[in-house]
Amino acid sequence: MSKKNLTYKKSGVNIAAADNFVKFISRLNTKDKGKKKFSNIGGFGSITSIPKNFKKPKIVACTDGVGTKLEIANLLNKFDTIGIDLVAMSVNDLIVQGATPLIFLDYISINKIKASKLKSIIKGIYKGCKISNCELTGGETAEMPGTYEKNKFDIAGFAVGIVDENKILKKNKIKKNDLVLGIPSSGLHSNGYSLVRYILKKNKINLRKNKKLKKDLLEPTKIYVKEILELNNKGLINGCANITGGGLADNIKRIIPDDCNIEIDLKKIVISQIFKWIKKHSISDKEMLKTFNCGVGFCLIINPKNLNKVRKFFSKKYKPYVIGRVFKGNRKVKLNGAINWK
Repeated sequence: MSKKNLTYKKSGVNIAAADNFVKFISRLNTKDKGKKKFSNIGGFGSITSIPKNFKKPKIVACTDGVGTKLEIANLLNKFDTIGIDLVAMSVNDLIVQGATPLIFLDYISINKIKASKLKSIIKGIYKGCKISNCELTGGETAEMPGTYEKNKFDIAGFAVGIVDENKILKKNKIKKNDLVLGIPSSGLHSNGYSLVRYILKKNKINLRKNKKLKKDLLEPTKIYVKEILELNNKGLINGCANITGGGLADNIKRIIPDDCNIEIDLKKIVISQIFKWIKKHSISDKEMLKTFNCGVGFCLIINPKNLNKVRKFFSKKYKPYVIGRVFKGNRKVKLNGAINWK
């Protein structure tokens, strides 16, 4: 009896498929001919030049994932937007410090390489990088049979940005009587999907047959890079916060100085339809505010005299509006009133 040679491929790992995917990314990443600063996809590491227009450059780095929004993408077999989410979740954190996104790397781990799925994901990542004006400089694709169930996967993103020392948005810039502005979100962004999936399961909702809900739940995260960097370069903001898991109170608290309180008027928040849909499934106001952005995807803290100037930098859909104010205190965020869910 002849013995067949065992191979890595027979164990479930297809190196040739992975190599072909790397070649696809390399081709995708050379579309902007003449604008590209470097080309090292497929190398052992990414090499990047520090831009020359920074006098005292500081490096800022962030990492994040997309969470269980991936499960919605899997259920609907639609993967062309979650790459945008992946980029957004990191670059929206970078700009809180005033940093300009410079490079982005991705990590995709999957039970079995399926070219069409991976290409859809990476096209979204590439699009997110284009929106945030940073470069997709590398990453890792790991085929891990036995670690993930059939068709399951995870993605993570890593962003590096740069900021001039005098442009860093530090807590001490925030002062008494500053205004807190809410910038609308594009939807849930990438938070609270485990609760959303529980609602779908508990109520036996067939997501595949609900066109509006499908669109809302896979709506990609708004990338706020362009507007925030323009505002910071002109000295029009004192602070900002990316509203992710933990909601308004927890995320705003991270940026306020020790001698200030912030009060948010919940009645002023404009609630998106998707959050009204979630709320009606017996979710308390407290849980909504802790789990979701509830329609406010990003917050700015500004001097009141700059309000009209700031608003001009945004399109109608994402026009910021006043939701609170800064007071003297001991670093607390107070949520006043109640959200109007009607």
